Amino acid sequence: MPAFQNQTPVQHAGKSSRHSFNRILVIEDDRRMASRIAQFLCSLGWHAKAADGVTDAIKKLGRHRYDFCILDGELPDNGSIRLAALLRSMWKESHLIVFGAARNQEKLKLLDADARLNTPINDTDLLNILDTVREQRKDQNNHQTTKPCSASNTPEFFGNSSAMREVSRVIEKIAPTTATVLITGESGTGKSLLAREIHRRSNRSNNSLVEVACGSLTESLLESELFGHSAGAFTGATTSRDGMFTRADNGTIFLDEIATATPAMQVKLLRVLQDFNFEPVGGSETKQVDARVILATHENLEELVCSGKFREDLFWRINVITIQLPPLRERLADIRPLAEQFLNKVKVKTGRTIDGFTHAAIDCLEAHHWPGNVRELVHAVERAAFLGSGNHLDVTDFPLAVIEGASRLGTVHSKDDSRSTVSDSLKAQLATPERLLILDALRQHNGRRDAAAKALGINRATLYKKAKRLGVDLAQIGRMGTKLG
Repeated sequence: MPAFQNQTPVQHAGKSSRHSFNRILVIEDDRRMASRIAQFLCSLGWHAKAADGVTDAIKKLGRHRYDFCILDGELPDNGSIRLAALLRSMWKESHLIVFGAARNQEKLKLLDADARLNTPINDTDLLNILDTVREQRKDQNNHQTTKPCSASNTPEFFGNSSAMREVSRVIEKIAPTTATVLITGESGTGKSLLAREIHRRSNRSNNSLVEVACGSLTESLLESELFGHSAGAFTGATTSRDGMFTRADNGTIFLDEIATATPAMQVKLLRVLQDFNFEPVGGSETKQVDARVILATHENLEELVCSGKFREDLFWRINVITIQLPPLRERLADIRPLAEQFLNKVKVKTGRTIDGFTHAAIDCLEAHHWPGNVRELVHAVERAAFLGSGNHLDVTDFPLAVIEGASRLGTVHSKDDSRSTVSDSLKAQLATPERLLILDALRQHNGRRDAAAKALGINRATLYKKAKRLGVDLAQIGRMGTKLG
């Protein structure tokens, strides 16, 4: 059955073409169907693009800001859930419309869409939904009083620690300017989220934020990606293509992991950042753009300059405004509010009632060292939400690495007697769920230690050590064999 029933488009042209919020991305794993819907909307004055699947959609979401996303709610491998979450994290003001079979409408509710459509899509229903949402947004803009950003208006994903309030104060000052910003911090601290927040608060927020992961491309591909190329510039370049700097004209370009740029690429970047002139690969025509530049790295650029791995002149060119994101372990006050925020976002997708965390779970989260920072916290909360069974997430729902990290707290603060008492108590509390996790893994694998260790993400030697410390008799369990099940 076709996903789209095209009727006579002319009858809708008068209503749907007169609006300010008209950028639409249509995502459907059938390329022809996505193109048909996009072409139909374009014929009515909308600015619509098609994406055939998850990979293509992610690329397009990274290049432009979309007012609407019309999403196939039945993409394979949880693709619809991933894309819905990505859209919400990147463009909170965007509206999500999902479509799918009538029998799957209950599942589509998990995507937290602004509207849902049955397939095959009726063009009248689609246009009515688009126009309804457009009018709602227009009313909101007419009646809302826009509050200026301030240090007290800290973005929710920052947390509320003093360190992150200071970061918010800095971006309040620099976001409206054109100053180049360098964001530093360990992996997983939220550098890309901060770049998006700076763009959102800037005067360029209505134009594109273009993100480039410098470390994911070879030098030749990175040059073409940044500056574009002319037809015939290399094998396979059958047509000319604009680069990321061109797409970021009048907007913002975010260069992530800038420390991975090769020496030759650093020279080219230096020239662009000086006068914003460049030539596409294989081309002779000089282009000029007006783009705000934000860069990020988890490495120490000053040390790289001293070792000759990063150009000093480029360092001083990009080191105009530097924002250091502290690791999560130094932001204890942020852990609980961030965990609760992430839980609120993911629990609707689990299809069950989750009221929050137990006290022991919060103690465990605040005791862990978080080497993966905010990214690791997101993973821990999402895993607990999907695999937990109670109304409150408990310690046993977290990954073993988090439980282990929290259980080491007693040895970290041994010099502080009062803290040591609390730490020893917490360590004792965490020993029970850790023991239960090991016993459960052994039960699931009929006492086979190698399989249990693999399931827990540890080796057999570590399993033996933990079992001894926690009083688990592996020899006895081995003799019981399948009785464990």
